[in-house]
Amino acid sequence: MSLLSNITHLIIDMDGVLYLGDQPMPRLGEFFAFLRQRPIPFILATNNSTRSPQEYVNKLKRMGVTVSADEILVSGQATARYLARQYPRGTRVHVFGMPALREAMTDEGFVLVDKDVELVVASMDREVNFEKLKQATLLIRSGARFIATNLDPTNPSEEGLIPGTGAMIVALEAASGVKATAIGKPEPTMYQLAMEMMGARPETTAALGDRADTDILGGKRAGLTTICVLSGSSNRAEAEAFEADLIFDDIAQLLDAWLQA
Repeated sequence: MSLLSNITHLIIDMDGVLYLGDQPMPRLGEFFAFLRQRPIPFILATNNSTRSPQEYVNKLKRMGVTVSADEILVSGQATARYLARQYPRGTRVHVFGMPALREAMTDEGFVLVDKDVELVVASMDREVNFEKLKQATLLIRSGARFIATNLDPTNPSEEGLIPGTGAMIVALEAASGVKATAIGKPEPTMYQLAMEMMGARPETTAALGDRADTDILGGKRAGLTTICVLSGSSNRAEAEAFEADLIFDDIAQLLDAWLQA
């Protein structure tokens, strides 16, 4: 396929593309060996901000794949880097989310506090409770800017689709009366940051993902070739509705096509 032969850089989603939960996709190791051999530089870019880049490195290592933390971009990092271009170091921020998001914000110089804040940055919190929802709501209602790492309503897992960040954001939006500004996919910001990391150009970069309304739509907004695999969230009809450039059952089928391109 000519579209595949034109690709020199790749931005890859993880959940539903490389694995489901702790179950790797078939021929995962072969797929990465192909990218290294070609070589096709890549960034693993995920809306899931519950893990740090190093935790994703460790997860993939357990599946037999070696990547570096510099080849990973999570939505928490993208959010922190985006905000760091707008706010000075020392800006006071309240984080509604997991430790990985807190780490990403402090890495960019933000100060994490629970009152008198300029920003509320929200994501998935697997230990959410009423007090956390109340605190974030009151801060937003007091005038803090409301930022969401992403709006994915669900995440793919071995058990099926489970609640995602978007489920948390909807609750905060309903309680605060304020719509969040989202940074992750399908906004083009993550793709632009990933291309910066690789020194890539849109016309020769592809977005590979399983969710049509985030991975594919975001890739299109960033001007990239889009590749949808049907191993996670979206089915073929959804991939076609969002006009994915290429559609495959999974990365194994993509690999076979790429080897013949």
